[in-house]
Amino acid sequence: MFERMLVGKIENRITVGLISFVLIMVFLGWAAINEGGRMAAFAEMQEARAIEQGAMLFAANCTSCHGLDGRGLVGKAPGLNNPMLFGHDFFPEVTSQISDLNGEKSLLSDELAAAGTTDARKTEINTRITEIDEAIANLNAERLKDVDAAVQKGYNPNDGSYSRLTELGWSGTLDSFLLTTLIHGRPVSNNYWPDPMPAWSQTAGGPLRTDQLEDIVHYIENWDKGDNWTLDDLYAVQQFPILPADPAPLEAQIEELKASGGVAAVEVGTDVQAITAELASLTGDAAKGDALYHGQQTSGFGNTLACLGCHQANANGVGPMTSGTFTRASNERIAEPLFAGFTPEQYLIDSIVNPSHYVVPGFVDGMQKDFGQILTPQNLADILAYLETQNQ
Repeated sequence: MFERMLVGKIENRITVGLISFVLIMVFLGWAAINEGGRMAAFAEMQEARAIEQGAMLFAANCTSCHGLDGRGLVGKAPGLNNPMLFGHDFFPEVTSQISDLNGEKSLLSDELAAAGTTDARKTEINTRITEIDEAIANLNAERLKDVDAAVQKGYNPNDGSYSRLTELGWSGTLDSFLLTTLIHGRPVSNNYWPDPMPAWSQTAGGPLRTDQLEDIVHYIENWDKGDNWTLDDLYAVQQFPILPADPAPLEAQIEELKASGGVAAVEVGTDVQAITAELASLTGDAAKGDALYHGQQTSGFGNTLACLGCHQANANGVGPMTSGTFTRASNERIAEPLFAGFTPEQYLIDSIVNPSHYVVPGFVDGMQKDFGQILTPQNLADILAYLETQNQ
């Protein structure tokens, strides 16, 4: 009798154990099946919270320049709630046709320049190139006519500026473009806006933490409508961006200088060999170069440089750090086959006036492209003198 009771208890325990095991496995299986959905829901909740926080931060810090609705304020700052920022092309078929025509024109131009091309074939090619140019002009005219209300405010799809990142030559993501702009500001933007875009990050002397800046980025990116942008959205933009290369402010300064009896500044240009020869007769002032580099003194054309925005004393992940610049140029950069025969000074010249020629591994090609037009030879000599002190 006792043995039967003992066996019964053991069997009951086994049964309970099996049932518990099965229930646990069912629960774990259910959890595994739903884990993706649960994580997606959590991510959506986090994204929504970031957008909500970003909206409050944008309202408190950004609307005085970019407008309450993010569509910009005329003459003050560009719209961010703007299909152009997100690269939306309202005329993809026209863009594709123009791209095909330009491709054909490029091939024909190569054939025209080839040694074996007969005179009869050259005549045919020139006739076709004329037809292509006329076709492109007609396509561009039609596209401009359809968006005339926006064109009057500065929008111009014909030169590729339907995409802000393409217009600026930014090779990174929109996320990185927005965050970089918020962190470091755009000190030189006072050349084409009434007030420069300030640095907002605490790491650059601004008021906001990085996580707060990321929330603002989430909020701005939430405006993207993908393929659902309409022409009404385009027309609602109050102010379109201005290219930093806009020469008008510089031309005005030069004309003012001429009118006062002064001598207009001469741009340094982009020819490294010519610049090297020009600088041979100049003496750089490291103190003035330091002031130029750190935005404490304007260039000969009245520009405030934004070097410090990307190149800080220590590594910041945006641009190569300033410390050790000349040492790296001497020991590493001119060892690259691309710079065979270069001096460290020539490498630095090339890096400043032709920044896309060589991009240091680990960084994007995001450096300002117009230093050859906004620096004088003496400005460059001073900056080089300063950088030569960065040899630790």
